Amino acid sequence: MHCHTCQTIEDVFKMVRDKEVSFIQIWFADILGVLKSFSIRPSELEEAMTEGMGFDGSSIEGFARIEESDMIAKPDPITFQILPWRPEEKPVARMFCDILQPDGTPYAGDPRYALKRMLAKAAEKGYTYYLGPELEYFYFADNTAPKVIDQGGYFDSPPLDLGNNLRRQTIFAMEDIGIRVEYSHHEVAASQHEIDMRYDEGLRMADKVMAFRLTVKEIARLNGFYATFMPKPIFGINGSGMHTHQSLFKDGKNAFHDPKDVYHLSPTAKSYIAGLLRHAREITAICSQWVNSYKRLVPGYEAPVYISWARRNRSALVRVPMYKPGKEAATRCEYRAPDPACNPYLAFAVMLAAGLKGVEANYPLPEPVEVDIYHLSEAERKRLGIQELPGSLYEAIVETEKSALVREALGDHIFNKFLTNKRIEWDAFRTHVSQYEIERYLPIL
Repeated sequence: MHCHTCQTIEDVFKMVRDKEVSFIQIWFADILGVLKSFSIRPSELEEAMTEGMGFDGSSIEGFARIEESDMIAKPDPITFQILPWRPEEKPVARMFCDILQPDGTPYAGDPRYALKRMLAKAAEKGYTYYLGPELEYFYFADNTAPKVIDQGGYFDSPPLDLGNNLRRQTIFAMEDIGIRVEYSHHEVAASQHEIDMRYDEGLRMADKVMAFRLTVKEIARLNGFYATFMPKPIFGINGSGMHTHQSLFKDGKNAFHDPKDVYHLSPTAKSYIAGLLRHAREITAICSQWVNSYKRLVPGYEAPVYISWARRNRSALVRVPMYKPGKEAATRCEYRAPDPACNPYLAFAVMLAAGLKGVEANYPLPEPVEVDIYHLSEAERKRLGIQELPGSLYEAIVETEKSALVREALGDHIFNKFLTNKRIEWDAFRTHVSQYEIERYLPIL
């Protein structure tokens, strides 16, 4: 199973024949990170693998204007997997694909291409980007209301945790499609869960996040429940985050590790973290991309609001997990702002862009803040120079609009389409009259 990186086109043909695969789903993400797919029969596979499959991109969110709608989806053979939640007697497989223009050049609106470009930029400097995201999510009775299915808490075990069985099935399904899982547990809030994947290279990991979200949802559906990655489905309890552990490797060694440093962090690691901190505000709209994301990013619910780094402090935006002797490869930083409803290709691309910028420009790393920042007064935060993340999607859009870093990381096409999309979302939200307003104002005004 672990040689899933050496699949060639020939291997794919062989597996399709040997397993008598009935359909191959062609997967890709739109600009907002929503998984799109269409299915082909094995008879079409050869054409798909050599020339790609044509499809109409005009109706896909953020893909194309009507007049330039012809797109080509070219499957990546390394990502071929049989889907475990489809019937065994007529197996269905999937492959992620790259979106090309009719002339075979990469399509500028393909998020996977944006991440590939950023990874290539890191590779030019000799770096491989590794990520280990931790996705939290909720199980609900259905998709109409956030009705919890258990009253468990952090690390609780059955019978409090009804999701245990769902989670176990989900992990087996993930392992069937080549996703190595390290931990899974009940999260802090009722009906909230977390599954952590073993770290992997940037593009592989973005593909895995897409597959992870679908797997969680499919297994829940098969059991009559609904799983959601909505950042803050219930007022007053913790939302769901996607803490993203990351590091750069060079020549097969962790470039973040320095045995002589007090924090075991190399100069590369320090300037990378400084880059994340300095550019945090401008990448927030990409890492936390929905109106609802900003209901999670508020003080007091374990989500980071203040731009600082620390080792133990969980109110900090960037945490550096404590070094364990002999575990050089595990030296990493953890960026805690993203939520699991982001587009992983774009979120990973902008985090890498921010970190690399720090490394290139040799940003100095400020001192860690180990006090609980929530308990500091505004004046004390000012004195320490601690800024805040944007407080709303609108504020985040304004920051991103001005960002040369994000524009370069995503390319003009995605940058502009993404922001246009988000402005529409913000306007829809801003003009909506909510239940809160009716209850609050109608009786008194």
